[in-house]
Amino acid sequence: MYTAKARAVDGPHQPFHATEIKRRNLDSHDVLIEIKYSGICHSDIHTAHGEWGEVNYPLVPGHEIAGVVSDVGPEVTKYKAGDRVGVGCMVDSCGECENCCRGEEQYCHQGNIQTYGGVDKYGEPTQGGYSTHIVVTEDFVLRIPDNIELDVAAPLLCAGITTYSPLNHWNAGPGKKVAVVGMGGLGHMAVKIAHAMGAEVTVLSRTLNKKEDGLEFGAENYYATSEQETFEKLAGSFDLIINTVSAKLDMDAYFSLLNLDGALVNVGAPAEPLSVNVFSLIGHRRSFAGSLIGGIRETQEMLDFCAEHHIVPKIEVISADQIDEAYKRVLDSDVKYRFVIDVSTI
Repeated sequence: MYTAKARAVDGPHQPFHATEIKRRNLDSHDVLIEIKYSGICHSDIHTAHGEWGEVNYPLVPGHEIAGVVSDVGPEVTKYKAGDRVGVGCMVDSCGECENCCRGEEQYCHQGNIQTYGGVDKYGEPTQGGYSTHIVVTEDFVLRIPDNIELDVAAPLLCAGITTYSPLNHWNAGPGKKVAVVGMGGLGHMAVKIAHAMGAEVTVLSRTLNKKEDGLEFGAENYYATSEQETFEKLAGSFDLIINTVSAKLDMDAYFSLLNLDGALVNVGAPAEPLSVNVFSLIGHRRSFAGSLIGGIRETQEMLDFCAEHHIVPKIEVISADQIDEAYKRVLDSDVKYRFVIDVSTI
């Protein structure tokens, strides 16, 4: 067993503390990764706070992981020591169901194994990236392109793929009008990626406070949703809306912004249910959908796309001692636009 330093939380709204965790010995296809950076995702906060169901504490969150291969199992063929790699939201799946065979492991019929808060095939609880090392089977390790630094690569493993996947699936591109709801960690990545795909991008944010950033990231338009005239002016405007907000919204108001056959896709995951009036959908054959992350193949495609188009998140690197403060600032929308933990400080 490998011993890794980590930061864990012992219960909802409890502070993080330094600890040590065990990582399994390398199986034949396992990769040992020395973690350099770990992003802080809103999902980490929901899980740490117990908002998405029962949690097996102590919990080490973190599924935006960037690091370097330290060692590999005897049958590993994809990676070698020294390779720059990443790990996202899942570390395994059944590998046999229809979805897994299609490269959609995130929708594994048996349920994929989450990077943290899950149970691996050995029956042990999974612990995430707020730690110095992790062991992952090679098929769930991603190669980080050489022209992307590891600190900015980390958030791509969740925020990047969470937004790339629906934009890719719903064919964002030239001739398409795409709106992004929210300008946080997910939202700013959605703007950058949709712009690089060739779509006309509009940001819908509660205020205009981040308008300058949104336009810099590639949005052509930026509107405040706190102003009722926004919904009147933009009625029927968009082919696709990506909702990145993890809070309860007036969904019917946002449906009114869709054109004929338009789709609103939720990637934000609020803890409370959303209310929908079906007449907001059937009148213009609109769709309301959800999207998780992408499969491993699509995640590698996203990394290569971001490398080609020089897309990286805007980050603030913090020490491990600042995790609790960072959580509070995320909830206060006081970050531009993703916190990344320097794991050397753990």
